[in-house]
Amino acid sequence: MHSVPVLLSILFAGLPYVAAHGYLSSVAIDGQTYQGNVPNHPTSDSPIRLIDDISPVKGADNPNLSCGQNAQNAAQVVPANPGSTVTFAWASGNGGNWPHNTGPMLTYMAACEGTTCDKFDASGAKWFKVDQAGKKSDGSSWVQQDIMNGGTYSMKLPNNIVPGDYLVRHEIIALQLAVSMGGAEFYPSCTQVRVSGNGNGTPNATVSFPGAYTDNEPGIFDPNVYNPGSSYTFPGPPIAALVASGGDGATTSPSTSSAGAVASVSTTVAPASASFTPSGSTSAAPGATSASSGSCSNHTKRSQHRPRRFRRVMRKLSQA
Repeated sequence: MHSVPVLLSILFAGLPYVAAHGYLSSVAIDGQTYQGNVPNHPTSDSPIRLIDDISPVKGADNPNLSCGQNAQNAAQVVPANPGSTVTFAWASGNGGNWPHNTGPMLTYMAACEGTTCDKFDASGAKWFKVDQAGKKSDGSSWVQQDIMNGGTYSMKLPNNIVPGDYLVRHEIIALQLAVSMGGAEFYPSCTQVRVSGNGNGTPNATVSFPGAYTDNEPGIFDPNVYNPGSSYTFPGPPIAALVASGGDGATTSPSTSSAGAVASVSTTVAPASASFTPSGSTSAAPGATSASSGSCSNHTKRSQHRPRRFRRVMRKLSQA
């Protein structure tokens, strides 16, 4: 008899291509929304770097892990402030709801050193983690489920970040096939922002993409991903502390925490309206078991694009 992970792997492999993958469709900064472009079909200027394929990046050593599949520099660099709320909206390849519900969401930033972000080559970026969200407080369901239900994800930029141009790398890692080595699916995106203000905080450590992850580390290869209540270890570095550039060694707390926070849920009729407001300032080290980093509100509309076969199989699995 097939195990549940094997059955799920077969199920996801059989989903229609455009329904099983997706992309970052828009980003909002302090309430100002900027639309992205459908992959490989640009129609307007955007701060979101255009990718050419909705399929996931596979493999931790893939050069497309920085900003997505053959990502191109965007035309716009849009304004932001220290502490700005940035909201990410994801869509499936056919324009419906995001198709996955298992795995973390992580956000990194990198200064566009030596130039403006519309001219910056992300292959040499020095990334620092500013946010991460994984499992909810129940220990079984994922914050990503709220995105599948039609919600969005929001996080805050660090409060004391040095002004300048930055890439904001927001990523979903889909783990529905991560019971096998190399099964994890990476969906990175990059948005170009120009942070104002007079902050003096710079990251205490940075990483590179590729380089920050390995295919066999916990959080990427996870044989227990479908075991209810199993702990989850975030991949990559901990959330960065920002060190004051004046050299006095003072640090500012990370803007968000994923360790021990509890998500509260409410509903709204506005499209793609879920948001997370960071509720803590404790840096989450690798190995932390995730709840969400804030509060969630879900759009009441459920996906209209989920295949009926998917629903039937999931009902059977739940009755098994």
